[in-house]
Amino acid sequence: MPVIASRTETRFAIAASKRVERWQRIALQASEQSRRDSPPQIDQPVKLTAAVALPGAMRIVLAESEQQTKLKDLLHAHSSREIVLAFGPEGGWTESELELFRDAGWISASLGTTILRVETAAIAALAVTLSELA
Repeated sequence: MPVIASRTETRFAIAASKRVERWQRIALQASEQSRRDSPPQIDQPVKLTAAVALPGAMRIVLAESEQQTKLKDLLHAHSSREIVLAFGPEGGWTESELELFRDAGWISASLGTTILRVETAAIAALAVTLSELA
């Protein structure tokens, strides 16, 4: 689910709702190629206030400012298989956005010291998550 945050590029925010259909086609094709039972769900963009209210047994916001908690360690320490991951926009989450996540019960985690592009961070985080849940 694309999230509109304060650092989301304006052109992306405008184009995102039009691109969802394309992303859904790509997800379906990738799922078929990898023999998944079902494609990942791709929803219309939402504002951050709606995203922080998403349900989930374990809700993790990936933040480059997180220095102590690594995603792998967090997943290893918990047994939940219902995981929601939030990836920040280019430039990362603002401090007030991270506070909004914390106030809503999300846990901050890091993918390490390297700052990744959002599309790379998503792939890396999913690989780590799938590896820990296997």
